[in-house]
Parts: sequence; structure tokens; C-alpha cells
Amino acid sequence: MEYKDYYKILGVDKGATQDEIKRSYRKLARKYHPDVSKEADAEVKFKEVGEAYEVLKDPEKREAYNQLGANWKAGQSGFQPPPDWEQNFDFGGGGYTQGNAQDYSSFFEDLFGGGGRGGAYYSSGGAGRGGFQAKGENVRARIMIDLEDAINGATKNITLQVPEVNEKGQVINKTRTLKVKIPKGIKEGQTIRLSKQGNPGMGGAEAGDLMLEVAFNPHRLYTVDGKDIYLNVPVAPWEATLGAKVDVPTPDGKKVGMKIPPDSQQGRKLRLKGKGLPGKQPGDFYVVLQIALPPSSNPKVKEYNEKMRDEINFNPRSYLF
Repeated sequence: MEYKDYYKILGVDKGATQDEIKRSYRKLARKYHPDVSKEADAEVKFKEVGEAYEVLKDPEKREAYNQLGANWKAGQSGFQPPPDWEQNFDFGGGGYTQGNAQDYSSFFEDLFGGGGRGGAYYSSGGAGRGGFQAKGENVRARIMIDLEDAINGATKNITLQVPEVNEKGQVINKTRTLKVKIPKGIKEGQTIRLSKQGNPGMGGAEAGDLMLEVAFNPHRLYTVDGKDIYLNVPVAPWEATLGAKVDVPTPDGKKVGMKIPPDSQQGRKLRLKGKGLPGKQPGDFYVVLQIALPPSSNPKVKEYNEKMRDEINFNPRSYLF
């Protein structure tokens, strides 16, 4: 049999990462797909690209293939693998990228044949020219929602610029308006999956999915860290020193009386357990104290501060020395 240089077929170096191999495969598969390509040898190229990716996408197949390197010369016919080579590897499962083993070369069939199907595939009875079918790629996008949508749950109409592959195999941006259900308690960075709303498939295969990564719009009061919600609350110096009870707005739209302990310092955090983002394990709500100073332009304020300066022995920087 004749050796196949899978790295050369995909146009990548032997040290290429799995992501680089995947990107190259997708680019070449679109270029040579018989449903869209005008090149005379498109079907042959499409099969070669799929065969190369079938081996290099799988870490075990790729490692086995790399071990053949010392036993061949490029273009040499009559290639033979090392004795008992196949006994060191198990190539069952994982599926084929674009075809059954018999759709590939004798080189592939002799070395890697067997297994099942998965992902995009070739079917002699499928739709489209030559029977090629390929599931559409997933598309990722980001949506901005209000914090209240995550707290209460919501249904929103959103407009997105989504990349799609047209009938010529070109990637274009298309405006789409979709109705999206925002799950109650969703966190920033989590993903909402819309099934079959991604790129269309080829040859009648199903479309990919649309993956929407959630981000929060800036809020006038609250900040969010994971499941926890924070609110900066200004307090007067005497409230922080003597203690007080102040009204605080909570993320669920209610108002709660919060007790400020005596001798509270700037930045002290007071927690309301379970009042953050909802969920099986809800987050917490933190009130962060911010000491607000009255203006010294007020004569009484100036007088009291001068009196404290003169009569109280207090140095807030004593720990520095």
C-alpha cells in the first residue's frame, strides 16, 4: 500500500495542536465539499481531507500514525507497518468524520479500519450530490441581559449577527431575531443552548446548535461575582462608630433593615445568606459599608472635627511604625 501523509493533506505541521488541525479540516472540508465546490477533483479531495482528520483528530490514532514515521519515505509504494504494530493500539469507537472505513484509502482501512459513525458523515443513500451529509457547525454568540432577568427568569427577543454558510460555501453574517428563555438563576459566563439554531447542515443533515454565552448589563446599584451580589452602602461616621439600623434595597426588589455593628470600618461586609442569585445552592447578598464624610464647609462639622482632633488621642496610622 502507499503511505498517506495526513499532515501534508491537511496543510499543518507535525507539531500542530488539535485546535489547529480542527480549524484546517473545517476550512478544507468547506472548500472541497461536493455540494458547493466547483473543482473537478473536489470529491476525491473531500475524502482525503476527511480521512486525514479521522486519524489526526484522535490522540491514539495520531500517536500510532506518528510511530510509522521511521518506516516510510514520502511517496513510497509497498509501505508496510512494523510487525505487530496494530496490537499496541485499540481503534474501536469514536466514529468517522465523513465516511465509512471502506470510503477511505486502503492505507487507512488496513491500519485504522473498524469502529462506528459520528459527527459529519458520508452515506451512499443520503441527500445532496454524491450523498454527502455533514451536520452544521455550532455557532457561539454573547447576549447581554439585566441582573433582574437572571434573578426572576425571563423570555426575551434578541437580535444577533450570526455567521452562516451560504449556498456557495461562504461564511456571511446574517441578522436573526430569536425568542430566548433566560433560566432563573443563570450566572454570568454560563451558556444557553438553542438546538438546531446554528449553521445549517450540508446534504440535508441537521443544523448545529446556537450557543449563547450570558453576560450582565452594568447595574446602577449592584455588582455580581459568580452567584453572589454586592451593594455598596454609604454610612455616616457616627453610624459606623455607634452602630445603627439602615434600610437597604435587596436584589429581589424588597427593602430590609440592616443592623450596622458598632465600630464598623470602611469596606466591612455584612452578609444576607441566600439572597444572591437563586439556585439549588443560592448565592449570598453582601452589603459593603462605605463611610461617607459630611462636608467641612458646614460650620458644625468643622467644629466637631476640630474638637475630636484636639481632645481624642487617635492615630489611624500607628500600625505602620
